[in-house]
Amino acid sequence: MTDDEKRRWKGPSASDNRATSGRRTGERKIVAHKAKNESSKRWIERQLQDPYVQRAKSEGFRARAAYKLLEIEDKMHLLKRGQRVVDLGCAPGGWMQVAQMKGASEIAGIDLLPVEPIAGVHIVQGDINNPEDVAELLKGLSGPPDLVLSDMAANTTGHRQTDHLRTVTLAEMAVAFAVEHLAPGGAFCSKVFQGGATIGVLNTLKANFTSVKHIKPPASRAGSPEIFVVAKGFKGRR
Repeated sequence: MTDDEKRRWKGPSASDNRATSGRRTGERKIVAHKAKNESSKRWIERQLQDPYVQRAKSEGFRARAAYKLLEIEDKMHLLKRGQRVVDLGCAPGGWMQVAQMKGASEIAGIDLLPVEPIAGVHIVQGDINNPEDVAELLKGLSGPPDLVLSDMAANTTGHRQTDHLRTVTLAEMAVAFAVEHLAPGGAFCSKVFQGGATIGVLNTLKANFTSVKHIKPPASRAGSPEIFVVAKGFKGRR
């Protein structure tokens, strides 16, 4: 057996491990696992202490996010009885519950994740970039939506710029959907990050709506960079 063969048989030496990384693979996995456990622990502690989480449980909402829409509604008056409403990124369903509570006559929601059914609501597991999924979504309405909602958010990476770009992309997708499908006079509400909608998104909204405003509802955690853009008075497709 040659020296090289002996070396491969025995595995890398301690000096090889030091040369390739500050930690061995096993050590890196343990550190990553500990970090994930710490993050999960902090999330659980925050949930237990969050009054909106407790309130959602007692009032029958699927998520604390329902209160974000309720607080936006208090200021912006988007929801009206008899409306047709589309909810983009609808999981787990809190915003659709609010729309139903406020008297929307037809509600359709779509999400990449499965969503537990809500009586009287049309829910599609799919992608708004897929025309077939969009067609299936719109089957839940008798006409164009009067209100398009979007609480879509990408999984965060912890890298601020990357998370910002991902959220911008989702906001752009939501705006494009609204401009293509809204009924004249309709309204739009979407999550954005980092201080508000980008110039491109704002310019598109201002060109297609009579009013565009930003709002950060109290239910949005103080440490979160999220904010919402609300556009009213859709001018109609051109």
